[in-house]
Amino acid sequence: MVVACSWLKRLSLDDTGSRDVGAAGWKRKWIPEALWVGSPLARDQPCPLRGWVSRVQVQESGDLGDMAAPGDAEIRKDVQTYYGQVLKKTADLQTNACITTARPVPKHIREALQNVHEEVALRYYGCGLVIPERLENCWILDLGSGSGRDCYALSQLVGEKGRVTGIDMTEGQVEVAKKHIEYHMEKYGFQIANVTFIHGYIEKLEEAGIQNESYDIVISNCVINLVPDKQQVLWEVYRALKLGGELYFSDVYASLELPEEIRTHKVLWGECLGGALYWKDLAIFAQKIGFCPPRLVSANLITVQNKELERVIGDCRFVSATFRLFKLPKTEPATRCQVIYNGGITGHEKELIFDANFTFKKGETVEVDEETAAILKHSRFAQDFLIRPAGEKLPACTSCSTLQSKT
Repeated sequence: MVVACSWLKRLSLDDTGSRDVGAAGWKRKWIPEALWVGSPLARDQPCPLRGWVSRVQVQESGDLGDMAAPGDAEIRKDVQTYYGQVLKKTADLQTNACITTARPVPKHIREALQNVHEEVALRYYGCGLVIPERLENCWILDLGSGSGRDCYALSQLVGEKGRVTGIDMTEGQVEVAKKHIEYHMEKYGFQIANVTFIHGYIEKLEEAGIQNESYDIVISNCVINLVPDKQQVLWEVYRALKLGGELYFSDVYASLELPEEIRTHKVLWGECLGGALYWKDLAIFAQKIGFCPPRLVSANLITVQNKELERVIGDCRFVSATFRLFKLPKTEPATRCQVIYNGGITGHEKELIFDANFTFKKGETVEVDEETAAILKHSRFAQDFLIRPAGEKLPACTSCSTLQSKT
């Protein structure tokens, strides 16, 4: 079920480390309110996602990274067993957490996915499609790459001058991915392989050989929830991203802090629910690490097709949601701007649906807030927009394909 209805305001981060509703007139979409309506929580008490508290302080004492449970090694082993031995195909999943599609897939991405080897596609367990826009020549890191489906699609989309690296802790999945490298490079007509696969842990990217500020984009498809120490994963991603880089990821979020019965349930961990992040914590983690506030792209309600698992879950509700997190340089204070999209992104020539707040149509002037302006100026999207301070007259746009961004 794709929800397109009322949305909650997204909190912005201020200098004090707390979170406030954004400036009047700028609606920031976070998690769709309708996803939580009908929950028993809504009847017994205010549902945590029906409205944001006015301020949520980031605690100075106590490290949120200490969320990792004592049995981290056991959790990793259980997840490896679930994905390496229990699951053989997508139909073996007990929930739709890992098979939810969020938005229509552009034609060029559909074609890239059709070129993926059958065995690789069969062993795919992601929760949505995490292929962002403007990929030509980019260096991309895929966290929890599994059998390599997304990596192989991306390797075609970035082109022979781009680079894609997949990392996964399940050796069996990495072996499936590696054995099809030659097949895909030959199919794409590439002389040199532009994709590699690493057996390692996504919370230990440095140990796996991932260098500082080496990637333009990091993606993750329903994998961060499988790691006990989620803040450490985000720290590692931040380190690996270049300035202006982006973490574009789909994952699972819970409507409340998970009780022990859910957090210790082996099947629910494997199904991406037992390790789901409490919805409040993503923005707190992002602020502490240095990312811009999370930008919601899409979200879907997760359903469970197993009566026993429904009993264990009880009143908790889960959504799979796709977010963008940008790593921007520390520059002068940003200002509101007017922008014009030039239609230069493959598959998005008429319009670019940037997130749940902004859709940019080719040739149309759109006023954006300070944060969005900074992202467009300092990220890979800079070449696709003409950007001017708000109030400054933009030139008439008769042929926006010729517009150049001004950063």
